[in-house]
Amino acid sequence: MRDSLLPRIQGPLFGIQSAMVIPFAPPAIFGLGAFGGFEMQVLDQTGSGDIQTLASGTQSLIGASQQSPVVRGLFSGFTANDPQLAVDIDREKARSLGLPISEITSAMQIYLGSAYVNDFDFNNRAYRVYVQADRAFRSDPKDLGQYYARTDSGEMVPLTSVVRVRETTAPQVINHFNLFRSTTINGAAAPGFSSGQAIAEMERLAQSALPQGFGYAWSGISFEEVQAGGQSAAIFGIGLLLVYLTLAAQYESLVLPFIVLLGVPLAVLGALSAQWARGLQNDLYCQIGLVLLIGLAAKNAILIVEFAEQLRARGHSIVDAAIEAARIRLRPILMTSLAFILGVMPLVFATGAGQEGRNSVGTAVAGGMFFATFLNVIFIPILYVLVRTLIPGGGRRGSQVTTHA
Repeated sequence: MRDSLLPRIQGPLFGIQSAMVIPFAPPAIFGLGAFGGFEMQVLDQTGSGDIQTLASGTQSLIGASQQSPVVRGLFSGFTANDPQLAVDIDREKARSLGLPISEITSAMQIYLGSAYVNDFDFNNRAYRVYVQADRAFRSDPKDLGQYYARTDSGEMVPLTSVVRVRETTAPQVINHFNLFRSTTINGAAAPGFSSGQAIAEMERLAQSALPQGFGYAWSGISFEEVQAGGQSAAIFGIGLLLVYLTLAAQYESLVLPFIVLLGVPLAVLGALSAQWARGLQNDLYCQIGLVLLIGLAAKNAILIVEFAEQLRARGHSIVDAAIEAARIRLRPILMTSLAFILGVMPLVFATGAGQEGRNSVGTAVAGGMFFATFLNVIFIPILYVLVRTLIPGGGRRGSQVTTHA
């Protein structure tokens, strides 16, 4: 709904001449940025301080993005030509009149802005007192002719005798990011593209569209995504290592955990195949599902391997133990796995706000569990026979079999 509503209202709002009106989606994580989508910082690393070059570089990048099908809706709130009023103080004349500069600036601050005086209590309530010129006497630059400042000799001098007001253009705010002058560009991925693809596309456009000496950086949610993107492989590996160490402690063997972990690739294959079949991307939600599948896929393999080890301890052969364990544990494996798959179906077919994330994690987990359930029942006994045939002893169960024999 959001993807269809924003393009419809974007054109009419951009057509307003007297104001800059930009529709945007809220951020996915509250508190990280003010807009949804990505947030890029354009950095002026030349040190020249030329605001016009910074503004033109920002607009060049926004213009280049309009030719890309991957990103859309880029905008920047930075403008270098905001109309402003500049106040020039004739310091030499003020010195000749004996008028301190602090008196001039204080008078303008009090009349045009405001100044805190004190607090007073009335009817058990505290009130804060500010002094300021009335609105009718501070709404026009010509009102400076009604303001006076006191010289060192006590005389009152009109501010217009030492102050000149002129119209000019300048940026309303000049931001800095990582010590460099910067502008902020917000945008979003086009329909059918992930946030990771949008970030990669913006980096490509920045390298070709920005002037020489300019750079870019990510902030907000985009910065967190870029930082976390390179950690997914490490997190997945740590999850596998944790499962392996846990199983090694349980079986008192360094071999049996490999039988269990060899079922994880089947779950990953099922998850990625399901994502591909639905046209979904391998995004952050899918990667969360892959980490979850490590434990879920290992669960079914543990049921078979654990029972096969118990049967071997009773004197069964390796092949008989594997076949019997798969037969006896088939029902609990199917019951628990199907219950889990059916439980995530609302995520697989979710609609409405946030449906992309729910569809991604639900599809990955459901597809991975489907593959792991029906294929591991066949492959885990085969792997058990192969591994135990090559390495028959070792571990707590192996030592029991040796003693029994």
